[in-house]
Amino acid sequence: MHILIVDDQRPMREALELLFEVHGLSPLVAATPDQALELIRSEDIGVVIQDMNFREGETSGQGGIALFHAIRALDADLPVLLMTAWTSLETAVELVKEGAADYFAKPWNDEKLLSLVTNLLRMRELAYENTRMRSRGVRARRALAEKHELCGLVYASDAMHEVVSLAVKVAPSDAAVLITGPNGSGKELLAEIVMRNSRRRDEPFVKVNAGGLPDQLLEAELFGAEAGAYTGATKARVGRFEAAHRGTLFLDELGNLSLSGQMKLLRVLQSGEFERLGSSTTRKADVRIVSATNADLERAIAAGTFREDLLFRLNVIELRLPALNERSEDILPLSALFLRALAHSRGPDAEAYELADDAQRALLAHDWPGNVRELQNRLQRASLVCQGARIRAIDLGISPARESARVAASAAPPPPPASSARRLNTDAADLPRTVGSGSANASDEAERAQIEAALTGAGGVVAKAAASLGVSRQALYRRMERLGLALERRVRG
Repeated sequence: MHILIVDDQRPMREALELLFEVHGLSPLVAATPDQALELIRSEDIGVVIQDMNFREGETSGQGGIALFHAIRALDADLPVLLMTAWTSLETAVELVKEGAADYFAKPWNDEKLLSLVTNLLRMRELAYENTRMRSRGVRARRALAEKHELCGLVYASDAMHEVVSLAVKVAPSDAAVLITGPNGSGKELLAEIVMRNSRRRDEPFVKVNAGGLPDQLLEAELFGAEAGAYTGATKARVGRFEAAHRGTLFLDELGNLSLSGQMKLLRVLQSGEFERLGSSTTRKADVRIVSATNADLERAIAAGTFREDLLFRLNVIELRLPALNERSEDILPLSALFLRALAHSRGPDAEAYELADDAQRALLAHDWPGNVRELQNRLQRASLVCQGARIRAIDLGISPARESARVAASAAPPPPPASSARRLNTDAADLPRTVGSGSANASDEAERAQIEAALTGAGGVVAKAAASLGVSRQALYRRMERLGLALERRVRG
């Protein structure tokens, strides 16, 4: 990148040109504003150093003001350093307020000027690199969407791009896929993406809430039942495995499946064979299994509530969906998608919703414990209570005070990593409430009780408590800070 020096005085141009050349930098010079603008159009300029006056005897700085505004019109991000004499100092200060990088007086200090220019060049190069990376990311996302069926998924983050890329890569195989992630993060949509990009895309896609099936109905629901197999069974019933033959079976809420249900599921996964309830006829089903859970299955195995051999069968490929607060780049694109759908639901001529600046800031600052589902619900609420089609922060129902506390907590030094083997004393009697807790609302009390129960159940290990709540460890610390759960730390013995 070049340093462009703009000054009508030849000695000034030559002095600065020599200074930068001696230190290995690449200067270009211009004697007039027109020459400077032409070089900006044609060359790779990293920093502009411009004088404030370009005519002999001129001291008003109007020429410098005009050049600065012309440069901003060509490239609003190009750093501009102003050279000024005392007579035009006030004008230079005003231009700094308008966006100029800085100003320096003649005569200048070589060392300070070199340091300033070098830093501005580095920042310009970093900005270019960030732009290139974003551009590559946009191209990669566009290419993925062109080659694969993404079922309307909208995202902008690298974290989601990695997950989606892996999902479409493994989709053509028949390998079992386990999708993990907190509640409301979009696991069912990711399962559909796997199915739509598989060889079974034209075959049945059958969904089962595995955790919502009581043991007495599980066998009939999954494998079917003959007429008369149980009270009320007046005709034969096809089970979900049979209905999904040659297609995909999506088992949601896998972590809530009882041990008895796990055993029955494992048996059919091992052999591919099953019998309808009340029948001795063995049937076979060719089914690709995609399952999802928000539970920590490794912890469940250690606790004896989940079968390790079943996990081995279901977890050939794991797709981990990050929580929404781990991919904040996706919040505004998702918001735009949901608001378009809400406007469309009102009719083809409905006015499009618009997010005010304070609403955007509130969305980006919120912790999103309910993830994408919460975002969608809050925007739906906002669309119902807003005045006209402009949504403000107050319409989202997000408490500004609560978010300010969360932002302050997130700016604090990070908690010690799990590997530092620290524990928290979580005796419920020792958990202090916030001062003035009588003013806390019911949702705060409920959330506080939920966190206390999770910490107690995890033996005080915050990482495990966070996993059981479906949030990151950092997010749990922020919630504890907001709710006033100041817990005593002690080293694990």
